[in-house]
Amino acid sequence: MTRKNILITGASSGLGRGMALEFARKGRNLALAARRVDRLESLRDEIKAIDSSLQVSIRALDVDNHEQVFEVFKAFEQDLGSLDRIIVNAGMGKGASIGTGYFQANRQTAITNFVSALAQCEAALEIFRKQNAGHLVTISSISALRGARRALNVYAASKAALSSMSEGMRIDLLDTPIVVSTVHPGFIRSEINEKVKNTPFMVDTETGCKALVKSIEREGANSYVPAWPWAVVRLVLKVAPLSMLKKMS
Repeated sequence: MTRKNILITGASSGLGRGMALEFARKGRNLALAARRVDRLESLRDEIKAIDSSLQVSIRALDVDNHEQVFEVFKAFEQDLGSLDRIIVNAGMGKGASIGTGYFQANRQTAITNFVSALAQCEAALEIFRKQNAGHLVTISSISALRGARRALNVYAASKAALSSMSEGMRIDLLDTPIVVSTVHPGFIRSEINEKVKNTPFMVDTETGCKALVKSIEREGANSYVPAWPWAVVRLVLKVAPLSMLKKMS
């Protein structure tokens, strides 16, 4: 099945922007949301240069404004006539070890990555239930598989919560025409990690986004991207002792 009309949040940069360009190359219409409208306008120009026939709708959206999430998703539905796939991508990576004075940063990451993802999933599934069709994609993280320390502590916990909620939605929607997929990216270079150096298995944004889109198109329940090495690394992570996790994060 070809999902023609695709909504992506957090589309102004990083993985969201990269996925939008990849889907444009596949001839998909796009609804793009982010806080930075100027970047969305530039992205729309790039997409139109790829294929001028594509419909590209852009709207400002702060996913932490939960009422706005519902308003913007409904407006996109009207813009394109229907929404076939919604990718919950907007996220945040601020934070530090708990108890070191960075509660506000940790709180912001927890809200954006989980509560605001919940708002997006609610808005998406309201549309899909009405249509009786659709593909919901949540962008989690390889870090969701185990706990992590320091700056990744709350980030990993929020992504684990997102993965768990996604599985719950998947159970709820079994035997319906609505599909729920969770993608767990490994280390893909983006604005959220641009200052991180010497990370093993890091791939550039374009390579990572090609792998993301390929995985999303398969519509599997859970995927680990890029498949090499993360499909293998995830098995190691599940049984790794805490001493090993300490060295890895």
